[in-house]
Amino acid sequence: MKATVAERGQVTIPKEIRDQLGITHRTVLEFREERGRMIVEKVSETDPVSEVTGCLKLKKSTDELVDDLRGKA
Repeated sequence: MKATVAERGQVTIPKEIRDQLGITHRTVLEFREERGRMIVEKVSETDPVSEVTGCLKLKKSTDELVDDLRGKA
């Protein structure tokens, strides 16, 4: 598929690709250059770290867990 860059640098993403990738109004895209190519990636709506933060309910403090892992009693 091809698209033409408009005078102001805008490009319309073909509908088929938008539908496949779930790109809708206000979707954030990240642009970067790699070896002379433009790479565009859809930015995750949520931070993967934030999604799992606090999911483990442990009865020990972080310091106690580190000590256990290091074999300290």
